[in-house]
Amino acid sequence: MVTLKSTLVIPETVYFQQLDNEAVLLESVSGKYFGLNPIGAQAWNLLVEGSSLENVHQTLLAEYEVEADRLQSDLLQLIEKLAEKGLVQVAG
Repeated sequence: MVTLKSTLVIPETVYFQQLDNEAVLLESVSGKYFGLNPIGAQAWNLLVEGSSLENVHQTLLAEYEVEADRLQSDLLQLIEKLAEKGLVQVAG
C-alpha cells in the first residue's frame, strides 16, 4: 500500500513529455502510457526533482485550495495507478 512515507523510484525507461496544459508519461519497453493533468504534471516534476511524497503533498497543499485529506487521497491514487502501469516503483 502506498503512503506519503513511501519511497518511489522512477525507472530509466520512463519518459515524460509536457504538452501545453497536460503531460504524458511513457514506459518505453511496454509501451504503456499515462496522461497527466496540470496538477499531476506538477506532482511528477516534483518527484523527478527528488521530492518525497510528503513534500509533494505539502507543496500542492500550499498552492491549491483543497482539503489535505482529499489531496492525499488523490495523490496516493495517482501513484498507485502509475505503479500499476510500471511508471513508478514503490520501494517502501
